[in-house]
Parts: sequence; C-alpha cells; structure tokens
Amino acid sequence: MNRHVLTLATVCAVGALTLTACGSGGGEGTSSDGTVTLKLVAADYGDKASNSSKLYWDDVVKRFQAANAKIKVDVQVVNWNDIDKKVKTMIQSGNMPDVLQTGGYADKVADDLLYPAQDVLSPATHTNFIDAFSKAGQVEGVQYGIPFVSSTRAFFYNKAIFAKAGVAEPPKTWADVQAAAKLVKAKVPGVTPYALPLGPEEAQGESMMWELGNGGGVTDSSGAYALDSQANVETFDWLRTQLVDQKLTYANPATTDRKTAFADFAAGKAAMLNGHPSLIQMSKDGKVDYGVAPIPGRTGALASTLGVADWMMAFKDNGHKEQIKKFLDFVYSKENTVEFDEMYNLMPVTKDSLAQMQSGGKHKDLEPFFALLPQATFYPLGDTSWDAVSAEIKKTVGTALTNDASEVLGDLQKKAEDAAADQ
Repeated sequence: MNRHVLTLATVCAVGALTLTACGSGGGEGTSSDGTVTLKLVAADYGDKASNSSKLYWDDVVKRFQAANAKIKVDVQVVNWNDIDKKVKTMIQSGNMPDVLQTGGYADKVADDLLYPAQDVLSPATHTNFIDAFSKAGQVEGVQYGIPFVSSTRAFFYNKAIFAKAGVAEPPKTWADVQAAAKLVKAKVPGVTPYALPLGPEEAQGESMMWELGNGGGVTDSSGAYALDSQANVETFDWLRTQLVDQKLTYANPATTDRKTAFADFAAGKAAMLNGHPSLIQMSKDGKVDYGVAPIPGRTGALASTLGVADWMMAFKDNGHKEQIKKFLDFVYSKENTVEFDEMYNLMPVTKDSLAQMQSGGKHKDLEPFFALLPQATFYPLGDTSWDAVSAEIKKTVGTALTNDASEVLGDLQKKAEDAAADQ
C-alpha cells in the first residue's frame, strides 16, 4: 500500500537443500559468541517523523531482543519512493537483508532468494493468515509472500447528494449505477455523477473491479492472462455506451487519476466511486456524509472485491532461518499486528487481528471492508511478468472507452503474453 495498499514474502530454496543451506548455522551476521544479527529493511508508511514506521519497528525490536538475548535486529526503514532501488542495490552488492517488508515478492522468488513461508513461520503463525492472502502469496503452489497489511475496495456514495437526487439506496447493479447517475446529473448540477478514474495512476485496479463485476478479470481460471476476454470487452463497451457517452462521468476517464476522483468525492463534487479505506478519513475531513457498500456488478453486488496487500519476505542467503522464524512469530503476534494496522488505519491480514478489530465497535467505519476481506480477489502477484503487464494496463486500458475495446484489450493481451513468455 504505497499510496499506495495497501502491498512482503518469504522463501527458501526448493528441495532437500533446505536441510542444510537454509539452516540456522553461522554465517554473515553471526558474532563469536553466537549472537546473530538480523537485517530488517522495511517500508515507511508514515508521512513525517512523528509517525514514521521506524518508531514502530524500534519498539518491536526492543521487546523482541529483550526476550531473545542471542538475536539482534538491525532496522532500516526506507521511504516508498526509494525502497525498491535500495533493495536492488543491496542484492546486487551481495548485502542481502534477512527480512524485507515492501510491496512485492515475485521477482525475489524468480531469483531464488527467499525461504518458503512455511520454513520461517511456526504452524500457528502460518495458519493464522486469512486464507485469501496466503493464497495470494503463492508462486506455483508454494507460499513465499507473507502478507503484512492489506486493503480492499468498496463502493462509496455521498448520502446528501443521493438524497437531493432522489436516490433511495446505494446501487447494487450496473443498471442501478446508471439510473442513480442520471438522477444526479438531472437534479444536482455541478457534480460528477460517477467518478471513473482510468488514468495511469491506478487504472489496473479500477478496470479490474469493473471486470470482476461481469465475471471477467485479469486472468482466467487457469491463471493465464485473459485481458481480452469477451466479458472484459463487454464491460468496456457498457462503460462507454452507458456512462461515458451519456456524460455521467468525467469527459475523459483515461486521463483522470484516482487522486482526482478521491479529491472530488472528499470535496462533495462527485456522487459515487470505488474507493479504499483511506477515503474514509478524506471524506470526514471534507465533512462529506458518505456511505459504503459492496461494489455493484452487472447483475448484483460483488461477493469478491479487489484485494491489495504489502508483503514480508525472508532471504535465505545468510542462513538465519531459525532466528528469522523467532522474529516473524513475534512480529505477527496479535498485539503487534493490531498496533500497526491501527497506527495507519490499514486492514489486518491475520485471523485473530481481524476478529479483534471487528469486536467492540472501535472500527465501525471499517466494518464494510472487514466483511469483504476473506473473499478478496488479487492481481496475479506471483507472476513475475505482472509488474510489466500492470504498467501497460495503466498506460492504455482507459483508451478502450474511446477506441474499439476489443482492439485495445487485444493489444494488451498480446503484450501480456509476450511479457509472460520472456520470464
């Protein structure tokens, strides 16, 4: 979630070599008295010194070291703009971290750098993750990505605008969205009825939410790219003819970014859109009387919405498997995970943290998102070609609303297949 999502992984070599090369013996970071120093590199979710993630990690490490005299943890917290470059330099120079928390893991798996999750997590910790997130951390059936924090998407609507327009309840179907948008356009001038952001900031997310609503998506049931499926083509044809051509959204969604749509909604200038939990505080700050509901689909509200996660991963180069396991088991205690989630208003990835945050009414604003978490659908995060494919989607998928959708999606499909073949 680099302003991102809400997006670490853990891995070890496959096969019998894990019995030796992935052991807990000496190696880099081991002192003469047997004390092991783990190198932790983590992304900074704060936006200033007073809420930097370093404060959280320093506290976690202090408590962990007090209980584990022979394990030290060296913490480096890096801002989101620099962390990928920093880690790449570390890897190229052979200065491997032991534990990394950042946005993606598949490229590390492809380079055979990581322990499988089951090698560096106790059974109790491993089975405590929400199943959908554990599955999203898999590559070819083996989990390497350890979910750290998450987010889901839901439908936001402005209650005051709906009341003025005479919209009685949040839409459940695409037809409902169109009907509500027409009422808003007719009765509340100056407001964008539906804020549709298909600009390059996060077009891969907005497009996937609409595709899921028609039984489509980025991949098919086998995991192969299916960007130009008939369901996806029909989705964009509907958006073009039923929303864009009828002037019920932005004049050119392909050049409109999510930040614009969110800002418009938080300023009372948009009636409805798909959003994630950060829009809650933005709406409150803008004094918007908002509601949250499941995302409308073609024939009914989505049972499974888009999920996004950031990941933890464990590197095997230094051979500190057992020490990493102790540290990660400590990190993923309910006390620590809930503290981080609440610090940044993020969503949990573990079952016990989800249960605690759902109880007591402390997080009522997040309850619609909590309900969607277990059924979340993810990008193909375990495919090393996804970053390249996602970049192409961001650049051009919005043009399917002004050009022939089958041609635009067909071109994206060819690029996706070529990217997959290159891996």
